[in-house]
Amino acid sequence: MKIAVASSNWKDVDHFGKTQGFMIYEFDEENMNFIEKRESPKIKGEKHQWQKSLSVIEDCEIVICAQAGLKGKFGLKNAGIKLIEDEGKIEDVLDRFVKHYNFMKKPLF
Repeated sequence: MKIAVASSNWKDVDHFGKTQGFMIYEFDEENMNFIEKRESPKIKGEKHQWQKSLSVIEDCEIVICAQAGLKGKFGLKNAGIKLIEDEGKIEDVLDRFVKHYNFMKKPLF
């Protein structure tokens, strides 16, 4: 599955509609591999720029961001992209995602 992580500085997870870019990863249920950086320039001070972010990650199944506004959440849902809100360093957030994914895959009994 292809995962987009919102980040303006390529180190920390950022707000979906305000981010200047996305780090794109491929997760095969075992390994998380970096694919590419994608820029998503925003105009400082302009509101509701979430569509610019969405257009950059339309081929992804999951987006991880610190936060997303109501319109952005609605747009992601309509595009079939799952939203995960978490914050911190990208590597820490991805590590938590993998641990949670693996935990949820374990059988209950």
